Amino acid sequence: MPPMRVALSISGSDPTGGAGIQADLQVFRTLGVHGAGVITALTIQDTEKVHQVLPVFPSVVLDQLRVLLADIRPHVVKIGMLATDDVARNVEIGLRGLDAVGKPAVPIVVDPVLAASDGTPLLERRAWGTLERLIGRSTLVTPNLAEVEALTGCDVSTREGVEAAGCALVSNLGAQAALVKGGHAEGPSDDLLVIREGGSSTLQWLEGPRIETGRVHGTGCALASAIAASLALGDDLVPAVEHGRRFVRKAIQAAEQAGKLARFLAYF
Repeated sequence: MPPMRVALSISGSDPTGGAGIQADLQVFRTLGVHGAGVITALTIQDTEKVHQVLPVFPSVVLDQLRVLLADIRPHVVKIGMLATDDVARNVEIGLRGLDAVGKPAVPIVVDPVLAASDGTPLLERRAWGTLERLIGRSTLVTPNLAEVEALTGCDVSTREGVEAAGCALVSNLGAQAALVKGGHAEGPSDDLLVIREGGSSTLQWLEGPRIETGRVHGTGCALASAIAASLALGDDLVPAVEHGRRFVRKAIQAAEQAGKLARFLAYF
């Protein structure tokens, strides 16, 4: 048997199981990767809205990371909801445990979760600077249109604006690559992949026909986690992105109703 591949999710808990660390671990298992997890926040939510966010004590987040990384070196790290600046800064400190001399770099996928779909803030504003530093050491950052507009200040109402925003994540914030998700756009949900190459960036639009299934919970978490799982298995970035997009598209097509409002992705 091939050696076990490990993906670490650092994210908040979603008790519905449709998003957050619960969804990440489901995706990892489905794609043949062992999922480890460090919880950053508890949420009280259902399929209609997030009722309350309860951040984990920042020192507990740091202790989780330090103890885990001293024992297990993951093949990829996926960062999701961070909730507060104190939590985000302790994640930043804890990830220094990955920077061992003589060890290969561990890919990091950052899903910059700023707010829930109902508008509830999931990251306090003063934490954005820390998030930007985490983006700066990432292999890939995967914002939706609202997130990339907030982080870069670019108007994303046109393709040119989306391209400017994606390039800003790479050139200004320092990410190796950015996948700007188009699911919230009108018409086709095309994504933009921007990759830093030397002193310039390459841009590629990835076509995504819209799938009309109603509200589907957790697509952003699933996409970032599927890409992370592919990176953990040794895929290069572009094939990992392509695989992740195919995986989520299939999961959306098979989504099933759960609760009062949302459909949940079907992974199996």
